[in-house]
Amino acid sequence: MRLNVKYLTAALSLGLASFSLPAHAEMIHKTSPYSVTETMDRMKAAVTAAGATVFARVDHAAGAEAVDMELRPTQLLIFGNPKLGTPAMIDAQTAGLDLPLRVLAYADAEGVVHVTYHAPDSLAEDHGLPADAAYLKMMTGALDTLTGKAVAPE
Repeated sequence: MRLNVKYLTAALSLGLASFSLPAHAEMIHKTSPYSVTETMDRMKAAVTAAGATVFARVDHAAGAEAVDMELRPTQLLIFGNPKLGTPAMIDAQTAGLDLPLRVLAYADAEGVVHVTYHAPDSLAEDHGLPADAAYLKMMTGALDTLTGKAVAPE
């Protein structure tokens, strides 16, 4: 059997193209004038005031301490609004891997507190959602507003 090099090359090219590297979500960074705990208290208050649901608050430093390890203050807030997240999961159920939304607050080696989250538009690329979906724009605006309230000086 004689292989047609032209067809073999095309088939290999198509096959290799399907093995792309995973996308890396863009991270948004802000700094806070407050401690990690106070920043997350403010974040939680902003989320609940906006009518969203806080599903969990994870204290990574406490977890590290429980196993006799030391970690600078680091907390994660997991929250969302099913009115925004459900349409995304209807379009692609795999979006549930990245929803509800998550915001991380941590203190660096100099004690500066950072607030970090993934840009919601990365959901479009990662899960094949429509890049112009209204829910992505609303998630983006909500995260900016909520984190802005958490870090705003009084």
